Amino acid sequence: MAQDDLTITRGSDNVFADIGVADAEEHAIKARVVMLIGHLMQQKGLSQTAAAARIKISQPDLSKLLRGHFRGFSLERLLGYARALGADIEIKAKAARGERAGRMRFVEA
Repeated sequence: MAQDDLTITRGSDNVFADIGVADAEEHAIKARVVMLIGHLMQQKGLSQTAAAARIKISQPDLSKLLRGHFRGFSLERLLGYARALGADIEIKAKAARGERAGRMRFVEA
């Protein structure tokens, strides 16, 4: 492939939307919550076994989750895991402006 044939497309801030994943906003939020779970584990010095016991799932399931296999986990369940590891969760909802559909985002304080 010649360099002249190369096309570069700037992505959005959501890689899941860029690659066409259904429910991309929710998937991106789930990914951020899973990253938070990993960060909390590291911050508290918890092994996967200890963290799994604290959030009441098996260690192999936690391992899969931390490796990005979280499609079978609801956002509510993931937020519960983060809470069990000591995160304070705040949910804020407001009316969307105009006729557009509402959107979701994750803001870590």
